[in-house]
Amino acid sequence: MDNGSEIFDIAVIGGGIVGMAVALSLSNLCLGKIVVVEKEDSLSKHQTGHNSGVIHSGLYYKPGSLKALNCKKGRDMLYSFLEKENIPHERCGKLVVATNEEEILYLMKLMERGKENGLKGLKLLNESEIRDYEPHVSGVKGMLVPETGIVDYKVVTEKFGELFEKNGGVIMFNSKVKKISRNGKEIILHTPDNEIKCKSLINCGGLFSDRISKLSGVDPKLKIIPFRGEYYEIKEEYHHLVENLIYPVPDPKFPFLGVHFTRMIGGGVEAGPNAVMAMKREGYTKLHISIRDMIDFAFYPGFWRMAKKHWKISLDEYKRSFFKPVFVKSLQKLIPELKSKHLKKSPAGVRAQALEPDGFLVDDFRIIEGDNMIHVLNAPSPAATASLAIGESISELAKKNFRC
Repeated sequence: MDNGSEIFDIAVIGGGIVGMAVALSLSNLCLGKIVVVEKEDSLSKHQTGHNSGVIHSGLYYKPGSLKALNCKKGRDMLYSFLEKENIPHERCGKLVVATNEEEILYLMKLMERGKENGLKGLKLLNESEIRDYEPHVSGVKGMLVPETGIVDYKVVTEKFGELFEKNGGVIMFNSKVKKISRNGKEIILHTPDNEIKCKSLINCGGLFSDRISKLSGVDPKLKIIPFRGEYYEIKEEYHHLVENLIYPVPDPKFPFLGVHFTRMIGGGVEAGPNAVMAMKREGYTKLHISIRDMIDFAFYPGFWRMAKKHWKISLDEYKRSFFKPVFVKSLQKLIPELKSKHLKKSPAGVRAQALEPDGFLVDDFRIIEGDNMIHVLNAPSPAATASLAIGESISELAKKNFRC
């Protein structure tokens, strides 16, 4: 089926929180007729829908980086949006805990970085003060981060979609882009049942953003590697073990935060995640395997260079994945009285992580442009927190550079 003679001014590929924040911002700027093209039957089916719901403070990110700048701005924009739209959320704060003397040094550096990123109210805690906030946590030094919060990002994304449609935007579900072609100045998105014509394109394809970039004729110069984050959930009768959010001091050699405890806005407490490479871009379980994806990784030089650098840490993550006692032991660093019987399996999430050909994991947001195109190639955490700021930045870029 052809979409007829209708030509959209801008098409956004991807109905996750970043894609919908971009679409909403574009519609607020009145940049013409805008369509969101989503391969699933509803919004936020993948990364957004599996998000643990933390509103990040911006504590960890390199000062001046896109992550740091967008997280600070986006966090404030998000809190204002949540208040305005009456979306349930809490600014509950989190506790970062050093469990030994070596980690205290990293904790102090983390506090300085937080101050550089404009965080207010950071507070160092001694051993007894830690227990005032989290009675079951064991640590030698802690830091309270009051600007951290919790929300359901799926609810946020659905609100973005609702407002976008009120502005006249169109969302096309069940529309997986298989091919991208051009006819003069028109860009044509080919889906199994439709051809969607547009003047300009914004790629927010998440786990498939690099492939979409290639389909459009733009070399992404990186590859998306999927990392599965596996969680346990604390059984209801043991929820008292966690008051709010409890994090370890992160290992500076690895780009993930380590296993932690997250109280969720809808109730419940998650414990995790680990970070293991998935065998499929949407591989939410160990049994989800894609031969195409595995071959794709195997023939990418950056994959083997990454594996050489991080094989020891990766081995630890796989041990946590396959052996619950190992996972529990990691959690017991923070809450020693936690037992395996207190935990039950919780659904996993998959994070899209961009990988350079030299084997380096891209640490910041990565956005590149083509001819009347913008490609969001790396938008890891805190992308959900920063989504409104990212949407605003990309829509301003579109307004400046697109020939509508």
